Amino acid sequence: MKRVIKQILRAGAIFMFLYLGAIVGWGLLSRGQPSDVCVVLGNAVRADGTPSNRLKARLDKARDVYARGHCRTIVVSGGVGKEGYDEAEVMKHYLVSHGVSSGQIIVDSRGVNTLATAQFLKRYCDSKGYQSVLAVSQYFHLLRTRFALRRMGFKQVSAEAPLYFEIRDLYSILREAVAFPVYLLKSSVQPEAAANANNDRVR
Repeated sequence: MKRVIKQILRAGAIFMFLYLGAIVGWGLLSRGQPSDVCVVLGNAVRADGTPSNRLKARLDKARDVYARGHCRTIVVSGGVGKEGYDEAEVMKHYLVSHGVSSGQIIVDSRGVNTLATAQFLKRYCDSKGYQSVLAVSQYFHLLRTRFALRRMGFKQVSAEAPLYFEIRDLYSILREAVAFPVYLLKSSVQPEAAANANNDRVR
């Protein structure tokens, strides 16, 4: 019996290692392709109204994507955090102050979670006839982001992460390992409930 338990635990540990490796590896190895739109998913804003370092890293990556000519438009998506600031407006201000034309930035202030962002993006892109998307977020979040966008009907979805790492990434990776399968289940069974849920608010 003990041997069986050890084998089960060993198999579980191997599966978890491979599963986490797939989430992390896919995000780190992802490279953005020229697309109609680059979408930047929101993150924390400081108490003084400036982007957190993690959010700055995402915005700098989006600015780089734009400078390379890999998108026509940047969509900044976020909600109102506990600090009381509209993340999307803060993101737009940062990009404009760093040389991106205001007219090339679309603000989504209702991007409270990944699926809500994907839904807004689908409506916007349909109105413009756009078909391809390049997503920017942290590396551990890109696989779930890609799934959400593909689920909305986008045929061409690429992704790119900033080279920014924090100790709390360890927690975020483990959290993502739990959130992703739950997200798959909710989005397939109860899509509206998934869109309104806050289980992926920390991105």
